[in-house]
Amino acid sequence: MIELVAALFLLAAALYTLRGGMIGPGRGLRVVGFDTNAIGLGVVAIAAAVWFFGWQFGAALIITVVIHEYGHVVAYRICGHSDARFRLIPLFGGVAISNKLPASHENDLFISLMGPAICLAPMVLCFALSDLVVEQAWGVANFLYILGLVMGSLNFFNLLPFWPLDGGKITRVLTFTYIPGATRGVSIAMSATAAALCVLSGSFFLLVFVLMGWPGLMQSEQLITMQRPMSKRRGLWATAAYLATLLAFGVGGSPLLHSFL
Repeated sequence: MIELVAALFLLAAALYTLRGGMIGPGRGLRVVGFDTNAIGLGVVAIAAAVWFFGWQFGAALIITVVIHEYGHVVAYRICGHSDARFRLIPLFGGVAISNKLPASHENDLFISLMGPAICLAPMVLCFALSDLVVEQAWGVANFLYILGLVMGSLNFFNLLPFWPLDGGKITRVLTFTYIPGATRGVSIAMSATAAALCVLSGSFFLLVFVLMGWPGLMQSEQLITMQRPMSKRRGLWATAAYLATLLAFGVGGSPLLHSFL
């Protein structure tokens, strides 16, 4: 019961903090970018997830991606991007979109971090509810536990300091804040390390994802100089928030993460 109260408090705090970005001004929620081909590929992606991981893990992956991308949209809107939206991309997850560049490094980091961070409260709530209902409804409890594990492990992976993951984008901003001259070297090292790990692990699908992020990395070298820099003091708070979020997801997703090691 204590875990449930803590989870509900965390969820309420998150909803209150992000209330300004939950619904776009005069727009609400919109579904955009769907066509026949996209829907067909989406069905294939969902079917593949269910086939390889079972329906529970497949559904958990879809729910996690939707919440994650909506977190980016909420952060965009809080930072003044009323046009923010997201699209689900078959086989690759999703992407949050805005027609404007974040005005500052602080906003850029906040937008990158909030995708994973918005899943913290739901992850804790899933674990708490799973423990609460396990005796009355084992099937529901099992799915909630799986959903919590997927939220933890997927967002932990997303926060690792590899480009083009959110963790790589955050690391790039923090590097520019403290050692601007090392930004290019750190960025290239992140991509090279991610590519090497993909090859060593035989994850060639992820290798394609890393290679697709290379043009964005090159473009970001120009874009990062067009944004207002973040103070080193703000950078310390941002670093602490990033590491705390990474640690929380690492703990929450540890059982599933261990199975891949």
